[in-house]
Amino acid sequence: MPHLFKPIAFGPLQLDNRIIIAPMCMYSAENGIVQPWHWQHYGNLSQSGAGLLIVEASAVAPEGRITHADVGIWNIHCQDSLGKLLQDIRRDSNMPAIVQIGHAGRKASCSRPWQGGTQLPPSDINGWNTLAPSAIPFASSDVAPREITKPEIHDLVHQFVAAAQRVRAAGFDGVEIHAAHGYLLHQFLSPISNHRQDEFGGSLENRMRLLLTVFDAIKETLPHDFMVGVRISATDWIEGGWDIEQSLELAQLLDSRGCHYLHVSSGGLSPAQQIPVGPDYQVPLAQAIKAKVSMPVIAVGLITEPEQAEAILENGQADAVALARGILYNPRWPWHAAAALGAEVKSAPQYLRCQPHGLKSLLRS
Repeated sequence: MPHLFKPIAFGPLQLDNRIIIAPMCMYSAENGIVQPWHWQHYGNLSQSGAGLLIVEASAVAPEGRITHADVGIWNIHCQDSLGKLLQDIRRDSNMPAIVQIGHAGRKASCSRPWQGGTQLPPSDINGWNTLAPSAIPFASSDVAPREITKPEIHDLVHQFVAAAQRVRAAGFDGVEIHAAHGYLLHQFLSPISNHRQDEFGGSLENRMRLLLTVFDAIKETLPHDFMVGVRISATDWIEGGWDIEQSLELAQLLDSRGCHYLHVSSGGLSPAQQIPVGPDYQVPLAQAIKAKVSMPVIAVGLITEPEQAEAILENGQADAVALARGILYNPRWPWHAAAALGAEVKSAPQYLRCQPHGLKSLLRS
């Protein structure tokens, strides 16, 4: 069997294969509530044959949204809407599904990407005041964020825990804590965005404190059968920023705390980043971390071909691969990968005629 189609366990969660649907914001919610767009989008992806569906970044607080149209998980209404979405999806699919939870910090209050993606000032009807570890804006043209206070940090931890509890109550299998792409938890990790002088800034130990506190609090509060993973940017791609050496320290601490997987991306902290974009460009980061931890490691980033994904796993560079834009472009990517590599995926009976063994039924239809 190809490595890509071998089962894998993310802690208590069993996956049929190692193809992960990465979380991708749709910017189509209303007041944090998922809309009809999400029904057709996630219903489609749930029939893709992938091993795990990660629902888009869902804000733990209204001010933690990237845009006014982001999905939220800050109240019972958000919980109920996501729960109804999952219930409808699971009528026809048993694909495991989790939710990425996060807070955008200084990268909040933006317009949607197709409307420019730039920050909206608090005076805009869809804008608000942002907060961050330090009063340093993401872009020089942005309104500077307000430095978050220590009582607010305490509240933030509770917001993440409450979000995880709502995700579980909605029926999902777990959460992915979003500590990547320049959002709030990543902002605390990076010395570029974190200039604090208290126990949450300065040393590496201090800059990791918030993420580890959030992780520990979720693990302590949620039952053992609830999967908890983390997504990080392994490097800022900026000299003097967060880098792979610091990521290795963080990864080992998360591993020792019982993290169920680490999803390794990069960048997003500053417009000054210099990213060597190309096929597999983030895979060496995942490979370096995999060598130091026992938990599964997910590689992501311009992984587009089945043979490419299979080689990553066969060479031991990662334990699973995640697709984002590639699976938006081709929602049946796992089916095509299975055909190319000589494997099969689980599919709804209505689609069985598309599998190699279903060709006879196709001739009779």
